[in-house]
Amino acid sequence: MSTAVVIVAHGSRADAANDAHRATVEALAALVPAPVTAAFLELAEPDIASAIHQAAEAGATDIVVLPFFLYPGRHVAEDIPAIVRAAGAELPGVAVRLLESFGADPVVLATLAAQVRVGLRPPSA
Repeated sequence: MSTAVVIVAHGSRADAANDAHRATVEALAALVPAPVTAAFLELAEPDIASAIHQAAEAGATDIVVLPFFLYPGRHVAEDIPAIVRAAGAELPGVAVRLLESFGADPVVLATLAAQVRVGLRPPSA
């Protein structure tokens, strides 16, 4: 079984935001033992379904989709799951799995706390 990962951001009209997502995904790809692809819900390419299909065309038989969203709004609860289900239904023999959103991981809170602690230090003179 060959696994691939699709990391989904919202997408933006600001090219810098989309480029930042692509750069983050590229850096992540160097840290995990599977191909990792950036995808976008809207306003940028590739869209989620296209990224899933591209992973399958590249030989992945197990595709893991991670919403790179902090909070469980409508996109995380409804839109992304519907897109992932539809794409998976079009790919017989390929398992397409949706993970909990990035923000649901308790490590995010620990990282935020560490960043706040740094900010609470008195400035150096």
